[in-house]
Amino acid sequence: MPNFRSIELSDPRIPVDGLRFATLKSPALRQRVDVTWYATPGAETATDLPIVVLLHGVYGSHWAWAMKGDAHRTAARLVAAGALPPLALLMPSDGLWGDGSGYLAHAAQDFERWIVDEVPAFAIEAIPGCTPRSPVCIAGLSMGGFGALRLAGKHPQRFAAVAAHSAMTDIDQFDALLEESREGWSAAAADRGVAAALLGAHDTLPPIHFDCGRADPFLDANRVLHATLDAAGIAHRYVERDGGHDWPYWTAALDDSLRFFGTVLRGNHDNHQEQHP
Repeated sequence: MPNFRSIELSDPRIPVDGLRFATLKSPALRQRVDVTWYATPGAETATDLPIVVLLHGVYGSHWAWAMKGDAHRTAARLVAAGALPPLALLMPSDGLWGDGSGYLAHAAQDFERWIVDEVPAFAIEAIPGCTPRSPVCIAGLSMGGFGALRLAGKHPQRFAAVAAHSAMTDIDQFDALLEESREGWSAAAADRGVAAALLGAHDTLPPIHFDCGRADPFLDANRVLHATLDAAGIAHRYVERDGGHDWPYWTAALDDSLRFFGTVLRGNHDNHQEQHP
């Protein structure tokens, strides 16, 4: 009988190259939280340095995108190739509530405010070049995809672009993954489902990209979300690829979403609707 319900281990093959780590006291959560961050080459001379926030999934934490997904080296490679401007990569924990907080408000803690308000504020305070004028892009995987898309729908003015990989799309999908009860989680429609959050913003939404692997358990849910946005006339980019709900898929997919952010940040994105099934 294992002693722990879940264990996430870093990949020892991935170097720490340039990663920084911070622990801070969150007013929204009233507890300490962790952030892994990385400033790409060229960031040291930038002004209004763009911020990209990456949200992890259930059972994960702040280090997962870097030390399982190699996000920092992917960003550095794309900057060197000219596909991405220099930027600050922010990888916060979800607040470490149970198996996963959902990145939304609970009765006693506001995990949504932690991401939307406090993570960018931390970047402005701690990372040279980040300012209140820095554009913020947000992306996530699985639970983090649920969070990224939902937060972009609820706070479209705060984000320059949004991307999601293998996203959970409805709060009921958490029940099969969480050991804890969701009692006390916000029950607002825009907190229960991605579609409701995005439909609520409609014409004010930032550019949207989401993708899913053809062997992913959330594939049908992502196809439904794609069809729903199509029917509502909401411009977005939806991609299906070979792969499952795992780090090999997310590591490869991040390359595409960061390139997507690069087109937005460089002003080359025309916000037309695309799909690549």
